[in-house]
Formats: sequence, structure tokens, C-alpha cells
Amino acid sequence: MKNNARIETKKGFFEIMVTVNGEKRELSVKNSEFLLDALRRHGWKGVKKGCDTGDCGSCTVILNGRPVLGCLVPAVAAHEGEIITIEGLGTVQKPHPIQEAFVESGAVQCGFCIPGMILSSKQLLDRTPNPSEAEIRKALDGNLCRCTGYVKQIEAVKIAAKKLKKKP
Repeated sequence: MKNNARIETKKGFFEIMVTVNGEKRELSVKNSEFLLDALRRHGWKGVKKGCDTGDCGSCTVILNGRPVLGCLVPAVAAHEGEIITIEGLGTVQKPHPIQEAFVESGAVQCGFCIPGMILSSKQLLDRTPNPSEAEIRKALDGNLCRCTGYVKQIEAVKIAAKKLKKKP
């Protein structure tokens, strides 16, 4: 939170300003509410509610350029922050290259863990365009998939890296 940040309360709620997927928004959040619940309550259902203990990674969002577990970040801590959820990457009609790679490689099973994995992959590929397998494994560490192993997700990140290199 910036030093000059001002959060007002209304009937037990805090009004925070955030930029979500490129759009500035004012969100009413409870003092005890976590970012995961606040985002879902305000319509970003792509953020999945999994374990609520920071163990599964399903609630991963990118906050100020870093992947964070939405179930562990107090919503008020996101005041004046920039958040990217899975809805901010692409659409069904125009998916992001990482989303395309996950579908093409068969890495998407039930889809529950995939938003967190894709956002973790995005952050990795933003800072390391040509990651090693070890770097991919480290970036996806903490994102649990109960449907498959992790071979297809790792392959998806390799495919996405190639797609992003070709993108103008």
C-alpha cells in the first residue's frame, strides 16, 4: 500500500482502488476478507477457491507483477495494486498463447487448477522467455493438479515459450 493511500470505511467495509485486468475499479471489501473472496464476490470467478490455506495454488493471481495466493493476501493489502486474473489474459474467442498451449498439449483436465498454473506460467515467461525445465517446475511448484501428473503442463509452458517468441 502506498503511503498516501486512503481507504474509507462504509458500514464495516473498506473501499479500495485496484486495477483488475487493466480496468480501474473500486471494491468494497471486509477488513477480514482475503483477495480471493473479494475478487470472486465482485465477479472474477476464474479465481478458484481451493484449499483456503495456500497449499493448492488454485487461487493464484498476479498482483503488482508477482504471482500471489489470493487466499493468503488480505484484500485491503491490494489497495492501489494492479491485479491480473485469468479473465485478463484472453477470451474463448481470442485466447492468450499460454492458454492455447495448455489446450494444445492436453494440459487442461477439469480446469480447476489451470488458471493458477497459467498465471504462474505467465509470470515465469514474462521474466524468463526461454525457461529450462527446472525453472518451469519451480514456477509451477505450489500449483497442485489432482487430475494428471505435471508432464503436460510442463510441455504446455515450453510450447507457450515458443509461441510467445514468434508473436510480433
